[in-house]
Amino acid sequence: MASGLEAMRQQNPQHGSAEQIDDEASLREQVLSLKARVVRAEERRRALIHIMSDLNQLNKRLADQRKAMLHILVDHERDRSRLARQSDRLDNSRRALLHILKDSHQSNLRLERSRKAMIHIMGDLSETTAEMLNRELELREKQEQLVQAGKLATLGELTTGVAHELNNPLNNIGLFIGNAIDMIELGTVDGRSILQELRSAIDQVRKASEIISHLRTFGRAAPVSVELVAIDDVIQRALSLMQEQLRLREIEVGLDLSPDNQIIIGNAIQLEQVFINLLTNARDAVSKGQIRRIHISSHIVESRVKVVFCDTGPGVPEGLEQRIFDPFFTTKDVGEGTGLGLSITYAIIKDHHGTIEVVRSPAGYGAAFAIELPLAESRGSREIPQ
Repeated sequence: MASGLEAMRQQNPQHGSAEQIDDEASLREQVLSLKARVVRAEERRRALIHIMSDLNQLNKRLADQRKAMLHILVDHERDRSRLARQSDRLDNSRRALLHILKDSHQSNLRLERSRKAMIHIMGDLSETTAEMLNRELELREKQEQLVQAGKLATLGELTTGVAHELNNPLNNIGLFIGNAIDMIELGTVDGRSILQELRSAIDQVRKASEIISHLRTFGRAAPVSVELVAIDDVIQRALSLMQEQLRLREIEVGLDLSPDNQIIIGNAIQLEQVFINLLTNARDAVSKGQIRRIHISSHIVESRVKVVFCDTGPGVPEGLEQRIFDPFFTTKDVGEGTGLGLSITYAIIKDHHGTIEVVRSPAGYGAAFAIELPLAESRGSREIPQ
């Protein structure tokens, strides 16, 4: 710019120094003004650059915030959807809970009704049980009365034979005492002979006493008690009561008793009645036949004793093997039987935890009854009365 002023001065030398001075001053002012403007423009440019840089940073932050906001919105939408599903589930659960509570209430009502019904049922059951116990007690008493009636009926049938059996020892007693009296009256005082006659008379008295004692024991209405019982001994006692009746009817009795110790837990009198009933039935069955034989056997089968009564009678009609144990059922003619003997026998054997049944008879025999009773060792010592 100075070179420009110099060129103007050279071109216009004629102008005076005043004008030049003014122009220069004006130019300087313009230059200064331009410089100032340039400086301000530079400052504005720099400020603008700073502003643009700040705007750029702000835009970046806004972009990051926008991205974050988008992520937040996505998460929010996802959470909102999940919350909506949870709300639906909660609503469904609430409805289900309401149904459950309603059903529970109905169940409680039904349970309360059932409880009341159960209380009534228990009351009825208690009354029924008490009534059943009373009926069972009455039935037991009736059964014992029936058993006692059966024993008395049996004693009535045995009277003739027992009277004859008592008559023998009574006659012998009279004979022995008469001999002793004759010896004394004739003056034949032989102490040893008289003593022998008196001892023989005492033996006959003892035999008659045993017979009477047996009859009294058999016919006594005593409380039913259980004890250790030897089966073979009971069979022998039953035969002793029936012996005279069997002898008068010319009935042969065969015994095949086991040598083993056949001990059971039971009531000896009741078991004796069982064997007398079976002997009575066998006696009646063979009395009209040509061959009159009764066979009694006993042996141990595992943990039970088995007693078999066989006779040469006509046997049990086919199809009646079970009915003959029913009360008042009999195959005998009218007036010859009550139909209670085998039913009483069946009840007694059942009370002894045993069984009785009609079995196939051996060759030469008609009817066969088999009784099985548990041995004492198989039932346990706790059932043995102390």
